[in-house]
Amino acid sequence: MTLRLLLVRHGLSSFNVERRIQGRDDLSTLTETGVDQARRTGTALADVPITAVYSSPLQRAASTTAGVLAARNDALEPCFDDGLLEIDLEPWSGLTAAERAERFPEEYAAWRSHPEQLELTRNDGTRYRPLPELMQQASQFLDALLARHPVHGNDTVLLVGHNAILRCLITTLLGNPAGGFRRLRLDNASLSVFNLIPQGSDHQVQIECLNSTAHLNPPIPPKGTGSRMILVRHGETNWNRDGRFQGQIDIPLNSNGHAQAEAARAFLETVSIQRAYSSAMSRPRQTAEGILRSHPGVPLTVTSGLVEIGHGLWEGKLESEIRAEWAELLDEWKRTPETVQMPEGETIQDVWERSVRSWNTIAESLDRSETALVVAHDAVNKTILCSLLGLSPGDIWAVKQGNGGVTVVDMPTEAGQPAVVACLNLTSHLGGVLDRTAAGAL
Repeated sequence: MTLRLLLVRHGLSSFNVERRIQGRDDLSTLTETGVDQARRTGTALADVPITAVYSSPLQRAASTTAGVLAARNDALEPCFDDGLLEIDLEPWSGLTAAERAERFPEEYAAWRSHPEQLELTRNDGTRYRPLPELMQQASQFLDALLARHPVHGNDTVLLVGHNAILRCLITTLLGNPAGGFRRLRLDNASLSVFNLIPQGSDHQVQIECLNSTAHLNPPIPPKGTGSRMILVRHGETNWNRDGRFQGQIDIPLNSNGHAQAEAARAFLETVSIQRAYSSAMSRPRQTAEGILRSHPGVPLTVTSGLVEIGHGLWEGKLESEIRAEWAELLDEWKRTPETVQMPEGETIQDVWERSVRSWNTIAESLDRSETALVVAHDAVNKTILCSLLGLSPGDIWAVKQGNGGVTVVDMPTEAGQPAVVACLNLTSHLGGVLDRTAAGAL
């Protein structure tokens, strides 16, 4: 039983095109491109049953909602909720980005570096902090949503809103990690999928995918001015399919895994790649080699720092076999993975230290113009992504990594700024917007 949240940002608006600040003003409307993006999003969601729809009442979001539902031929009536209103930037509303930078240089600098500290003055003279206000709004909206749609109710809920409010919702869902707002990117008409899974009296939040634009053109967000890293999980193995713990036993791809590598190759075919790195194990190396068939001449470097977690005595075993001998430890691994020492194996902290170190070494070697492909494993990718999202080793279950799934990370160009997760766990090239890859075992 899982509550699934589908988060969609509104399509391209007139103010987006003009690079004007929108905020809560309702003067911006969808462009023809935005209307088409809404239609494409609805078509991508055509096979996904939806229980309820909530939308910001601002017309650029409301029009996107109407377009999504029309493309699905869906009779659901949306609920327009002020909890999904965009951030209140009253003094800046209607200004171009250049005008804002010129008229409010100090405030603009704060917004870029520490948006949670930005203070503005409303027309009535009151001072306020837009982002903390929006974070409170997001928290209240989620509380009300969960009261209507409990996590054990198996509902799928569509939320259509704006860039900042959706980033605040995501940050709130993830437990408000430090700098979390700056670590995320949400493009127009992008789709993000979150699963809220019952866990005792509470629930576990899982990012199934973040900022998917695979249904649009281009299929991944455009690269900025800094270097970019594309993180891919290896394709499926027979042990993934069986649910066996693989760890550091060198199991190769099965036929479906090779097909997933081929699908990832086609998905990334038009992306410019200058470097490639892989775990030293055969399943990620085979996946990387498959992807690189569209990038001849790009050298592949293998590194032991990206090998999968050492499960020790659990390797090669099914979960049922592990439960028969280590039931309490297995439950602890599922509940608090950061506390577990694998029998004759590693801890998640061990994996975190070597994987994040390897990732940072690669990132620091890149020129701003370069894009690097990195292919690794479930636990390795999860530790890297938790680090990038401001999470901890204990949060690895918050990140889903499907076999052949694609994640894109843009590295910062300014000192003190975090990398931005441009999209996470895209698996639509493997069939449908939801991740249907093998559950496997970690």
